[in-house]
Amino acid sequence: MSYEYLALAAAACWAIGSLLSAQASTHLGAFSFTRWRMLCAAVMLWLIVFITGGWHSLALASSTVLVLSGVIGIFIGDTALFAAMNRLGPRRAGVLFATHSVFSVVLAYFFLDETQWGWTLIGSSLLISGVMVAILFGKRKTELHAWESNQTELRSGIALGLLAALCQAIATLMLKPVMTTDIDPIAASAVRMTSAFVLHQIIFMLGFKVAKAYLPLTVNVFMLVLVNAALSMVLGMTLILQALKYGDAGMVAILSSVSPVMILPLLWLVYKRSPALGAWLGALLTLLGTILILLKD
Repeated sequence: MSYEYLALAAAACWAIGSLLSAQASTHLGAFSFTRWRMLCAAVMLWLIVFITGGWHSLALASSTVLVLSGVIGIFIGDTALFAAMNRLGPRRAGVLFATHSVFSVVLAYFFLDETQWGWTLIGSSLLISGVMVAILFGKRKTELHAWESNQTELRSGIALGLLAALCQAIATLMLKPVMTTDIDPIAASAVRMTSAFVLHQIIFMLGFKVAKAYLPLTVNVFMLVLVNAALSMVLGMTLILQALKYGDAGMVAILSSVSPVMILPLLWLVYKRSPALGAWLGALLTLLGTILILLKD
């Protein structure tokens, strides 16, 4: 499978995973949900790595980069994103986080000499624009989150949202040179996930209130966390790392950013309500951009 389809498959995993995460995240709280999800993902990844022997591909130099990438992209990036959501609401925070694909393209140009021209550039522009339109105008006024009326922490929320996007882009950029080696992508995912989980666990053990669960963990909630971890963090993240082996970091980031659009038909299927007109427009732009990228050759 080419790297374009691997990145799109990862986006599909994240879209399905985010739909499954709503109940568990509300029950546990964002930080507690993330911590449990990381623990489940790390256990599954290391189990696979030891069964397949993928751990033999790990080296000290590559593992150090993977740890830093996990700390920057998963720990700092996710924490900043959750903080931005608390200040801006999920819609506006989502738009800001979607800029990670733009950051990735710019950083890849300067540090990896990656360039985009012709139909690829047009397709990428349409795709990124479509994702942002779908998020920004994808809800009716009656569906807007209560947090979006909050203007008192607007500046800090914007800064945190952009920080989350930048951390995601930097983490992707760091991974590209490592993934071009013979390293096993599942082993790489395991190292990144474990490093981020350890920091989350330290915050919890230090007694920070934000890290505590809202409600006790139940069997049903744990199963939702487990399925979400398997889809989003085990399968999705591994597909992204595999895509980075063969594709440009900027292009992988762009294609994997379509998950907010992919989730629209899933929401329609679950809630039996058609998305808003803005969501359809964004989805159309994203589809056209994706087609141009896939047909560039």
